[in-house]
Amino acid sequence: MGILSSKHTDGDNEMATDFHFPTSKKALIIFTRNPELGKCKTRLAKTIGDDNALEVYKFLLNHTALIAKEVKADRYVFYSENILKDDLWNIGTFRKKLQKGNDLGQRMQNAFMELFEMGYEKVAIIGSDLLDLEAEVVNTAFTQLDFNDVVIGPASDGGYYLLGMKNLYPKLFENKVWGSASVLQSTLKDLQNSNVYLLKELNDIDTFEDMRHYEQLKKFHNIR
Repeated sequence: MGILSSKHTDGDNEMATDFHFPTSKKALIIFTRNPELGKCKTRLAKTIGDDNALEVYKFLLNHTALIAKEVKADRYVFYSENILKDDLWNIGTFRKKLQKGNDLGQRMQNAFMELFEMGYEKVAIIGSDLLDLEAEVVNTAFTQLDFNDVVIGPASDGGYYLLGMKNLYPKLFENKVWGSASVLQSTLKDLQNSNVYLLKELNDIDTFEDMRHYEQLKKFHNIR
């Protein structure tokens, strides 16, 4: 779909250290993998090929950006490799940063920590591979943080698509087998002494079986 530019410079990545003055008490983190051929949706690519997998991911990124614009919070996009200056994530709507850490847990913890240190009172993170995600779900997560310590959006594969909190819980980002079906249960076990609100379960798209029932994605494959 040509919605993302691969142009980046060291100057662009310097934006990762920029301080943004909060305009809300809420912050939304969007974790995104840089859309490069052969480096995203690799499990999906085994069935539909690298080119189609990349196009599916771009489609999902576009959906995520559209719904994020309707979320009532400051919005931060954390790139996996390089900050892209001229891309789908409009600078007027999204603030751009770089993921930091050796694994997914460290990267998420560092993102939460950075925004809490900026003064945000509620912070939630979402992935960028859910076609079923709607702004209403994310807004509900922030509302439920008025009454709960942590809000989680369970994914059908045993992980989660959203994690929201009012204070940092470092243990949530430790000792997890990221990408496995055990992540959600391990996370809930860490929170057994906290008030947790579970959102509705949604399907994230990692494999062909995850995507085959979506009419809007059938243009990216010819498999019956």
